[in-house]
Parts: sequence; C-alpha cells; structure tokens
Amino acid sequence: MYELFEHTADLGLRIRAADLNTLFAEAATALFATLLEDITSVRPQTAQTFRIEGEDRELLLFDWLRTLLLTFDEQHWVFSRFDVQVHSQGLQATAWGEPFDPQRHLPGHEVKAITYHGLKVEQLPDGTFLAEVIVDI
Repeated sequence: MYELFEHTADLGLRIRAADLNTLFAEAATALFATLLEDITSVRPQTAQTFRIEGEDRELLLFDWLRTLLLTFDEQHWVFSRFDVQVHSQGLQATAWGEPFDPQRHLPGHEVKAITYHGLKVEQLPDGTFLAEVIVDI
C-alpha cells in the first residue's frame, strides 16, 4: 500500500508493506503512479531486470527508485508491475512495462529527482515495514 503526501514544493511517498520485497515493489509502483496519471494504462508486456548493490536499506531504496526514474527519463519506459528480491548485498528486480506512449500514458507529476531528505526504511513493532521518500517535482 502506498500514499502520497505534500511536502513543501516536493511530494512524499509513504509505503507500507508486510515485507521488504513488497515494500520495494510498492515504492516502484508509487513512483510510476506519480509519474503517470493512470498507472493502469501501462501494459506489462516486456520484462526488464535490474540489479543494485548495497547494504543500507535507505540507500538501496534511493538507488532503486533513481534507477527506475533514469530508465523513464532516458529510455522512455514505463512500468506497472514489479517483483523485487531484497537480500543482504542489494536487490534483484524484474519490472514489466512498455515504451512510453503519449497517446495512452498521460503524464502525472514531473519528478525531477529522488531525494535523500526524509528518506527512511524501518521495520515497525508489528513486523511490517514503512518507507518514506521525498521526490523533487
């Protein structure tokens, strides 16, 4: 589950999930739900794999979302489905999507960058996970 929250001139993403894998997948979904007016317009036709190294959960989440944002900006790909496996040395993920089609994929917010400000990934007392990420719009 994810939600957006206002943060001065930026936008916050708050993600809650039962485990880290789902948390990182939901964070990716939240990013594309921010970038696009309707993420359901993205057909999960083609899979792309990503590998990111890192041990710090916050920095790993930052790098994961930054990689997806760069893929969107530079390769013009949009994604709507994610499978993420977080491990002690980083993550391996598969994202399903398609090339951006301006006829079907209406832009949402223009995300300029993922920021370190307010970045957190924590396990809550009930065992679930919470992440917050501020994006520069």
